[in-house]
Amino acid sequence: MSQIRLFPRTTSFQEIIPLPASKSESNRALIIHALAGGMEGQLTNLAEARDTQTMIRLLADSQNPVADVLDAGTTMRFLTAFYALTGQTKRMTGTPRMCERPIGILVDALRQLGANIEYENKEGYPPLLLQGFQFAGNRNISIRGDVSSQFISAILMLGPLLPEGICLQITGTLGSKPYVEMTLSQMAHFGIQARVDWDKGQIDIPVQSYQPTHFAVESDWSGASYWYAMVALSPFEDTQLELLGLKENSLQGDSAIQDIMVSLGVKSTFTGRGFLLTKTKAEATLAWDFSQCPDLAQTICVVAAAKNIKLQMTGIESLKVKETDRVLALQQEVAKLGAEIVEVESNHLYELRPNFSTCDAIPRIATYDDHRMAMAFAPLGLLTEIVIEEPGVVAKSYPSFWSHVDKILRSGN
Repeated sequence: MSQIRLFPRTTSFQEIIPLPASKSESNRALIIHALAGGMEGQLTNLAEARDTQTMIRLLADSQNPVADVLDAGTTMRFLTAFYALTGQTKRMTGTPRMCERPIGILVDALRQLGANIEYENKEGYPPLLLQGFQFAGNRNISIRGDVSSQFISAILMLGPLLPEGICLQITGTLGSKPYVEMTLSQMAHFGIQARVDWDKGQIDIPVQSYQPTHFAVESDWSGASYWYAMVALSPFEDTQLELLGLKENSLQGDSAIQDIMVSLGVKSTFTGRGFLLTKTKAEATLAWDFSQCPDLAQTICVVAAAKNIKLQMTGIESLKVKETDRVLALQQEVAKLGAEIVEVESNHLYELRPNFSTCDAIPRIATYDDHRMAMAFAPLGLLTEIVIEEPGVVAKSYPSFWSHVDKILRSGN
């Protein structure tokens, strides 16, 4: 088993962090770019994340009948729609955990449009067999909005190229809405116009063609959240971090970290090239609905546990079907910090009840093959010696994370 050991520092820090590019923006841009004709050199600052590199590899290898996405959820959903609605014959598969993540809602929607898709093993889960596309004559389809916004985005990006366009009816509550808005905004950048009625949950996209153009990917706000946590947990009042490459008006839902961290003691100031983070006074309690930014929940849980802030969380149901069951993983690991996560209302309201104190035992954090578990707990190294198991999992979204951490924390194996 590999591990990394982090040790607290004894002096304050003022650092500049060159954040990685957003894999959410990158993966959408790659699909749209391919649909626009795929001219070289028009996409810049693509993410170094393994998920994005997997997308690049599979799009370039169009002749291979097997598309192995490894553990890349976005890549699985986007390429399933891309291959299906462009009539390609493919076997979609991935890691054992990927084959446990449900995809039936997306498959049902694609079948409504005319995609021929079969399940190789368990109904509703990969591996999938894609065997061509014959338009079913119906541009009006419905899809649930409360499981994964990636299902919706996957179909929307293909919508303008369907024989009659598409009118997508979203049923139920739409979770992670900012990510659907990101998709529509990137589509608009490439010339696609959509009629959107959020009150009715309806998105109508007429037949159109993507126009090739340049697109520069923004830095990753999900990755930024761990540096917000570093500032929040720093014991030094004059701590400062500048995060490069972030836009003042971002498309990314996880830019909500700016607002959340106000309560946890971090002020954000736009510098023109990113954001400067400085320490402020934290509040004693926080209640937040994570339905629009679920990937921030782990970071916030750890900060709240370490700062003894009582936290109420809603909108974290989707965390149970991510790289791991993130709710269960958090419950198990924050217990090592003296905290407890209690389900107050079934599958709806959770409370984090903290009781953090430095003790003789060095916390050893399991990462569950989940990049966000490793990065969310790393900032604890500012307060106490800590061991992170299997630190290599960060390659999924932020391969340079540990080299950036070395700017602040002393580390060893």
